[in-house]
Amino acid sequence: MCLIEVRWHGRGGQGAVTAARLLADAAFREGKYVQAFPFFGAERRGAPVLAFTRISDVPIRIHSQVYSPDVVVVLDPTLPRVVDIAAGLKIGGTVVLNLKEPMTVPHAKVFYVDANAIALEVLKAPITNTAMLGAVARATNLVKLESIRETIQSYFPEKLVDKNIRAAEVAYERTVELT
Repeated sequence: MCLIEVRWHGRGGQGAVTAARLLADAAFREGKYVQAFPFFGAERRGAPVLAFTRISDVPIRIHSQVYSPDVVVVLDPTLPRVVDIAAGLKIGGTVVLNLKEPMTVPHAKVFYVDANAIALEVLKAPITNTAMLGAVARATNLVKLESIRETIQSYFPEKLVDKNIRAAEVAYERTVELT
């Protein structure tokens, strides 16, 4: 694996920063070295936000924003219309989208899942971060779904654990690769 860099696109309040941290925690549980951090400007609730995760088999020595991600994850289906989600994406990289219908991204493997529907169905709220963690696990094999479950269990209050694990599991099963 060496070093894999993930860039998360979301809107303020959707949980992109939390998702970046949870992915890092899941990889750490599997013995990997990790970093997770947000990029904040003048964001407000609903404004586009970025977060990043680095996962490596060796200690991570860089401490900067991710400019050339291996993986891009998009939590909000409206963002591809207003943000260049593929900016800097490595050729052959992976894009994981919260969309009902797929969109193509040149020179990338594209996976999609309707995380909004899953969040509303399972969580009864439009918060897609744990669903997208399941989709990322399915699309990238960076972490096992079991590690995502353990991370969710350790992070969320007990009353939210089962629903968030279920959202990740459902998204894992429903994630589709664009062929």
